[in-house]
Amino acid sequence: MTNTTDADEDAPRVPVVCPACETTSRVPLSDLADAIERHNDQLHDGDDVAEVDPDIADRIADLAATDLGLLEDDG
Repeated sequence: MTNTTDADEDAPRVPVVCPACETTSRVPLSDLADAIERHNDQLHDGDDVAEVDPDIADRIADLAATDLGLLEDDG
């Protein structure tokens, strides 16, 4: 059993989808990469099947690009 702390419970949770398993789960941001890798290794022979919900990933990419000034018009 995994021990959780208040910090873990308050951490942002990211939706992860696996179309092959037809499942969706929410994973703490700090565990995201490990959780996806573990799922794919155990259930899909390491193939990249489970992933961050694509809509969320696109939104995060847009926010990061805006924050970095990559989406600003020069004219």
